[in-house]
Amino acid sequence: MTGKLDGKVAVITGASSGIGRAIVERYVEEGAQVVAFARSATALAELEAAHPERVAAVAGDVTHEEDLQRLVDETVRRFGGVDVLVPNAGIARVVPFEQSTREAFDAQFSVNLYGASETARLFIPHVRKGGSIQFITTFLTQVGFPGLAIYSASKAALKSLSQTLAAELAPKGIRVNSIAPGPIGTPLWGTVGLPPDVLGSVAEQINARLMTGGFGEPEDIAEMSLFLASDAAKNIYGQDFVVDGGYTIG
Repeated sequence: MTGKLDGKVAVITGASSGIGRAIVERYVEEGAQVVAFARSATALAELEAAHPERVAAVAGDVTHEEDLQRLVDETVRRFGGVDVLVPNAGIARVVPFEQSTREAFDAQFSVNLYGASETARLFIPHVRKGGSIQFITTFLTQVGFPGLAIYSASKAALKSLSQTLAAELAPKGIRVNSIAPGPIGTPLWGTVGLPPDVLGSVAEQINARLMTGGFGEPEDIAEMSLFLASDAAKNIYGQDFVVDGGYTIG
């Protein structure tokens, strides 16, 4: 621990597992006060209990504006403002393009794009000068992957939003960037809608293309997030950092 985030207040959505939880834990190690937001009240309670006095849990859904407003209100009430915001909550579903109806688009866009952008919109008035907003995109904005047209499109839109907001919010002293995880071993992998045997086959194909020979870990993304939240990244705006084990260069 080097105290890179001493005195900082961070808000992380999708914080109960995977990348979100790893970011929460890394931030706490570096001295931040963290407000953790997710749908699972039980998982949040465990996270709060593991880090007393450091983590404040707020349960809710990023697609429900009243839940997001409650998150903002509770954060401001307790801490007065925010220094780091990571709208991490997201979902991924494999949907063949022939089945990509408006309802299918709405299901993923409502979380991945609208949920993330609305989280930022509501918090921006409370982000302190020098603050950092980090969106979570995906390496799949650079490569095609069958069945993930909707997911990839939602994240591509988020990447574009991040770059535009970087220019729009820079005069306010707020840095906006994004992180594009590659294949990462998280619970999200098991929720995409594929049978276990198909998931295993896909994982083998992906591993063969990775320089490390295997999926990355949530902590890899947490380290990048920590860097972007720290003063070491004070001159970085509007960038999308790909952390993918070399997949996109293979």
